[in-house]
Amino acid sequence: MNISVFRQAEAQEFDSLTTIVTTDFEALYVYKRGDYQRSLQLSTQNVRQLLYAVRMSHVPTYPEFLQLLDDDIVSLTALTLIVNPKCRDADNKNSHVFITQLTLSLYLMTQCQLMLRHSVTQTVDYIEVAHRRHTAEFTLDRLVLKMIAQKSLMYITTLIKC
Repeated sequence: MNISVFRQAEAQEFDSLTTIVTTDFEALYVYKRGDYQRSLQLSTQNVRQLLYAVRMSHVPTYPEFLQLLDDDIVSLTALTLIVNPKCRDADNKNSHVFITQLTLSLYLMTQCQLMLRHSVTQTVDYIEVAHRRHTAEFTLDRLVLKMIAQKSLMYITTLIKC
């Protein structure tokens, strides 16, 4: 089954329970292809839809999905599993490592803005809002958000120095 078709079916099935964007994997796919402008457009729409959502869907980082994800997220996933082996425990209700659609969208949005040399000022504000929303048990989300905040601040600092 096509992942985009899966997201559309998921959105129809669970629309009343959670906010689900159907273009997160499309944004990831065009990012991986190097179409940063299209990925930025999709990711920005997703962030705006998800930023204040009460509940949202997740993106699994199971080995089957790792090939779709960027090296930074793959590395953070591996570190999370090394530092907290309980993430691998099938009996643990938080056994799988995942990130929210919001975190993935913010990651792609930031990466695309950096690649295209666009301003990241508004994105830093979005990252701060998202970071406040994710509690400590969302380890991978918090790590990804912290990483993109740091990348954004380094980019802004570099622009100021020039």
